Amino acid sequence: MNLPESALRLTVYTGEDDRIDHRPLHEVIVEEARKQGLAGATVKRGAMGFGANSRVHTTKILRLSEDLPIIIELVDVSEKINAFKKFLDRTMKEGLVTIEKVEVVFYRHNEGHK
Repeated sequence: MNLPESALRLTVYTGEDDRIDHRPLHEVIVEEARKQGLAGATVKRGAMGFGANSRVHTTKILRLSEDLPIIIELVDVSEKINAFKKFLDRTMKEGLVTIEKVEVVFYRHNEGHK
């Protein structure tokens, strides 16, 4: 798969406790992105953050590290990102979704490794 120089990055901000049918939301999002043929997805777990309810979630020792921030990033052409945005709108009950224009320097993989 080739990506043009100009693409979009869709970023989803959610929490690790967010679920769909008892499954972690970030897993459902990555699996759906793969099913829809997006170029790739990356999930990052944050050490600290807060969202719309202003409740701080942190990994500090004296605080219970629960519902830590999760960031999911997907990069692809605008048509695929906009189609995926519809899935997120139907699926997500809370969280934040952003889209940014990005410049793709290169997108490749080693044919010899699977």
